[in-house]
Amino acid sequence: MDVSAEAKLTDDQSRLIATQIREELARRRISRQLLADQAKISIATLEKALSGRRPFTLATTIRLEQALGVALRNNHAAAPVTHGVAPDELGFYSRRAVQWIEGAYLTLRPSFGDKDAIYAYRTEIAWDEASSRLTFKESERLDAAFTQAGLVSVPAPSGHIYLITNVHGQYRLIIVTRPTISGDMFGILTTLQVGRGAQLTPVAAPIALIPVGAVNPIEFGRIAAGNPCHETYRKALRRTLEEPFALFLPV
Repeated sequence: MDVSAEAKLTDDQSRLIATQIREELARRRISRQLLADQAKISIATLEKALSGRRPFTLATTIRLEQALGVALRNNHAAAPVTHGVAPDELGFYSRRAVQWIEGAYLTLRPSFGDKDAIYAYRTEIAWDEASSRLTFKESERLDAAFTQAGLVSVPAPSGHIYLITNVHGQYRLIIVTRPTISGDMFGILTTLQVGRGAQLTPVAAPIALIPVGAVNPIEFGRIAAGNPCHETYRKALRRTLEEPFALFLPV
């Protein structure tokens, strides 16, 4: 059966493709306008798809693949969906069982560029009805090109929550504890740090997710020492190591 070129991809597929395109733009250091010109699509179409305001169509995705010279769809084939229950590989959880995780979180980790600063951004965890699973999406990041979105795994045996980004086999992983009585989650981030040129270096760091409504005042971005939020953020982040919610083993 033929598939229309105007067929729309699912929200889950669109989020994963948008993440890969943002990474390609940052890695190649080209503008969104240049990519739109090369793909022969309007900049408005590209902006809306990357921001999640409009899903990618098959035609748009094919043109972007041709412009970038990479496959964007291979890892995003739709899997059978059982509505109301996540697939086994994500923990086979029901929506009712994980509703308490849904919400907006202030996300804190050490700054990779300033040893005394804390990097703060927003993470939204929400149920995606179309794919029947929890998803997450970041925002309010200074390095917007590296904004992440992905899937949430909640396996019963480990008692932990996994925020997973997978773009053609390239993973970024956050492992956090289930929420404390105040709703906070603490754990470890493993990712790739951008170095000189196109160099990427594996890095791990403590991370904390605090419900947005529990933080006042709140500020996003690189929070340097002396900022009114710095001491509060530092104490929250240090709980990961001091209680401890995660261990970093000495060599």
